[in-house]
Amino acid sequence: MTPMVSSPACPLAGAITVPGDKSISHRALILGASAMGVSRIRGLLEAEDVLATLAAIRRLGVKVEAAGSEWQVHGPGVGGLAEPTGALDLGNSGTGVRLLAGLVATHSFVSFFIGDDSLSARPMKRVMDPLDQIGASFWTRSGGRLPMAVRGAADPLPITYRLPVASAQVKSAVLLAGLNVPGTTTVIEPQPTRDHTERMLRHFGAEIEVEDIDAGGRRISLAGQQELLGRDLVVPGDLSSAAFPLVAALVCPGSRLTLRNIGINPLRTGLLTTLREMGARLSLTNERQAGLEPVADIVVESGPLRGVSVPARRVPAMIDEFPILAVAAAYAEGVTRMTGIGELRVKESDRLSAMARGLTACGIVVEEGEDWLDIVGAQGSPPLGGAKVPTGMDHRMAMAFLVFGCASQRPVEVDDAGPIGTSFPGFADLMNGIGARIENAQ
Repeated sequence: MTPMVSSPACPLAGAITVPGDKSISHRALILGASAMGVSRIRGLLEAEDVLATLAAIRRLGVKVEAAGSEWQVHGPGVGGLAEPTGALDLGNSGTGVRLLAGLVATHSFVSFFIGDDSLSARPMKRVMDPLDQIGASFWTRSGGRLPMAVRGAADPLPITYRLPVASAQVKSAVLLAGLNVPGTTTVIEPQPTRDHTERMLRHFGAEIEVEDIDAGGRRISLAGQQELLGRDLVVPGDLSSAAFPLVAALVCPGSRLTLRNIGINPLRTGLLTTLREMGARLSLTNERQAGLEPVADIVVESGPLRGVSVPARRVPAMIDEFPILAVAAAYAEGVTRMTGIGELRVKESDRLSAMARGLTACGIVVEEGEDWLDIVGAQGSPPLGGAKVPTGMDHRMAMAFLVFGCASQRPVEVDDAGPIGTSFPGFADLMNGIGARIENAQ
């Protein structure tokens, strides 16, 4: 356990760069391992979750090496993975285990997946169901939980799979499985989710079609058993990580902060849309294309916020940002309502309940439903704070409540900041560099 405490520290100021995008980093390694030849990746997030994926693809017979400021993945081509000699330990990474399950589901060998206590409590059935239709077999603990054994299909079948719930991870798992399937694999999603996989597949040379369909959904079709070729990739800064110093600057009076080189994929910017509706003073500058993704610098200044209703249709575009949005809502005037967020109950922790408990302990009025949350802001005065918040081994909960303590009346302590290393190594140092006061608790 690594308890940390955040004390009031306003204003915040400076220009910072956050670590590389976690979602893109996972996919860069996995698709590099599926391509023929060398892929060179710059800006890879060197955090625990991504390094677990890197170790896993090495166990699958892929050579990966650091070369100066880049990582080089020597891919064997589609269908060229080797049976792993030991278990694939994904630590705390739900993205890693679900995407890799898709990748090995069409290789005719057995893979064993394990993870830490938090990952082992998370359900895998949503990714198992479509992969079972392709021909893979699974053995898990009750409830579809890790450890998990996957026997890949010897004769995989192309499928058309309609996602019951919008999920970029499940969509990506099916598409990665489809790489080694004869024929066309199709995924239909009810709402568009982050499309890093589709963009990257196209970059590696895959034949993939994406079309909008009725009721706001999308159909993605991938031709299988194509030859992918190694490519160079640049990973932009992670918007989900940038969200924490960004909101800290919004709620700390007198703050002005620039966040450089942040990915602004339009299917990831729901938080920015919501914060603007709340009255946030933020702007995008130096917009450009970096490799596969749009990027920009984000300039943010503190100012008053107001409560808003976040529509359920926006949830896929900001699924990882609700913990830090809850902090912004606590500092806003009025009620912020979040709906359609039941997915948060099966993240690294039950984030919905954890947010409600943590905010209540810090003096905020909260009402919780099965898939919604109402947060009554502190009405213009700083929230009380002063609580010790349990994080449930969840990196985003830990960072959110350390941000809460930057502007509250009393310091806020989190019981374990260790999981922050899964996505944002150096978080406390970066925050302290712009004026925060985050330190180990006594």
